[in-house]
Amino acid sequence: MPPDTALPAAPAAPAAAVPQAGEPATGSDFNPLLRAVQAAGLLERRTGYYARSISVNLFLVAAVWVCVFLLGGSWWVLALALPTAVLSARTAFLAHDAGHQQIAATRRTNRLLGLLHTNLLLGISIGWWTDKHNRHHANPNHVGKDPDVGPGALIWTPEQTIGRTGFLRWMSRHQAGLFFPLLLLEGISLKVTSLQELRRLPVGKRWLEGALMAVHLLGYAAVLLTAMSPGRALAFAALHQALFGLHLGCAFAPNHKGMDMPDPDGERRSHLQRQVGTSRNVRGGALTDWFLGGLNYQIDHHLFPSMPRPNLRLAQPLIRAHCVTVGLPYTETRLIESYRQGLRHLRLVGAPLRP
Repeated sequence: MPPDTALPAAPAAPAAAVPQAGEPATGSDFNPLLRAVQAAGLLERRTGYYARSISVNLFLVAAVWVCVFLLGGSWWVLALALPTAVLSARTAFLAHDAGHQQIAATRRTNRLLGLLHTNLLLGISIGWWTDKHNRHHANPNHVGKDPDVGPGALIWTPEQTIGRTGFLRWMSRHQAGLFFPLLLLEGISLKVTSLQELRRLPVGKRWLEGALMAVHLLGYAAVLLTAMSPGRALAFAALHQALFGLHLGCAFAPNHKGMDMPDPDGERRSHLQRQVGTSRNVRGGALTDWFLGGLNYQIDHHLFPSMPRPNLRLAQPLIRAHCVTVGLPYTETRLIESYRQGLRHLRLVGAPLRP
C-alpha cells in the first residue's frame, strides 16, 4: 500500500469555519455532510469527557510538581522534565479545544478555560494565539493570509527566499535539517511572542492576560528555585521547555506542511476545497490520537472546528465518504511519512539557496 491515501472530497461554504464563528459554514455541496454530522449528534458538547480530561490533567500536573519538590535535591529531578513537558502539551491541547469553543456551551466559559490553561498554566496569551489560529483556519496554507506560512526562521515558498542574507540565508539553505532542532525553541518562542503581542490586545484583556502570565512566570520560577539550586533549576527549565516545544511542534507539523499552498492570485476556492485540499490526516490508533492531541484528524477538524475532539474519529467515516462522493482528495498518511513530506517541502524551498 502506498504511504499516502488520497480519497476524493468537495466544494462548499464560506469562511465561517473560523473557530470563533461557531458552527462551520454551509453551502450546496457541504450541506449534505453538515446534515449527516448534525443528525449523528457529533456537534454536541462532550462535557463529561472534558470534565474528566481537565480533572485528570490538573491532578497529574499537581502530582508531578510534588515529585519535583521531593527530588529537587538530586540531579535525578531532571528526569521529571519529560513528564512535565508531556503534561504541558496536554494542557496546550485542552487550551486549543477551548479556543475553538469545543468544551463548553458558552464563549465566556470557554474563554475562562482558555485563560486557565494557556495564560496561567503555560504563560502563553490565549488572545494572541486565538486570533492567529483563527486566521490560519480561515485560509490554511494561503501565503499572505495564513500567519503559519509567513517568512520567519523558516520559509515556505521559493519567493520567500528573496532577500534572505547572512545567517537567515544559511538557515533557509539548511532548514530541513534544522526543523526538529528548532522545535526545541518553540516553547520559549511562544512565551516571548505572547509578551510582544500583548500590546495589540484591548486594554482590559491586555491587563488580565498579562497579569495571569506574570503569575505563571513568577510561580514557575519560585517553585523551581524553592525546590532546587539555581543551576539545577535553570537546567530543569531549559529541558522542560525544550521537550514541550518539541512535543507540540511534532503534533502540529504533520497537519499542513508539504500540502497544497494556494496561489494568492489563483482561482477562488470554496470553503470545502480550501480546508480539504490543504490539510493532511495522520492514520493511527489510540496512541496516535493521544500523542497528537486529536490533531491527526486535521481535515475533519478544519471542516468542523467546534466539534469536540473525541467526536472527530467518529465523524471521519462520514467526511471521508462525502469527499469520495464529491471528488476532492482526502489525504491520509502515517506519522513518519507526514514528517518526510514536510521535510521534503522545506528542502525543495531552500534548494535555490544551495550551491
